Amino acid sequence: MTPGLRDDRGQTLPLYIWLTGILLFAAFAFFVFAQAASARNGAQSAADAAALAAAQDSRDELMTRLEGAIGEDDDWLKWLRGDLYEGAGATGAAERLAAQNDATVVGGAVPATVNGLPGYRVSIETRYTVGKSIIPGTETMHAKAHATAVIQPRCTYASDADPEKSVQLDCAGQLVDIDPEDFRSDDLPDASVLFSVHLAE
Repeated sequence: MTPGLRDDRGQTLPLYIWLTGILLFAAFAFFVFAQAASARNGAQSAADAAALAAAQDSRDELMTRLEGAIGEDDDWLKWLRGDLYEGAGATGAAERLAAQNDATVVGGAVPATVNGLPGYRVSIETRYTVGKSIIPGTETMHAKAHATAVIQPRCTYASDADPEKSVQLDCAGQLVDIDPEDFRSDDLPDASVLFSVHLAE
């Protein structure tokens, strides 16, 4: 082998090592990014589920109070507006759903209003970490996320409706007749017919 060929091989080897190092670093960096993205997605899913659980719990409470008000409250229609609820069990419901997603609720379910609709904002932190990586500290780093869910009334009624007489509700196209003088609990449709629960952000 000629001296010129030996010189070319000697120059190529450091370049090969350098390129291999760059590729390995890029692979590790991509793996870290994937780890973080997975933790972040898991955290957001947990926050969404927890916020929806809080709002659904309040919707169930609202339905119970509406049922009790019909025939007893002279203006039971006010419950259909969705602004008369206390949400006593909202935090508990959020915590249960968060736990099922391996996360913890931080600060409870906080009442919030979005575009005039009542709901809850829930912040969570994952119980699991991002995991070990080439970046120091990720093995103790927990993902965080938040979400807000709202309760939206779906029913309308005539402006001159008398709550002491039979009232017809139009719940997104589904007609519901409520007669306070002859009311039974099964006259009310499913909660989802009267109120929708959805994420606000």
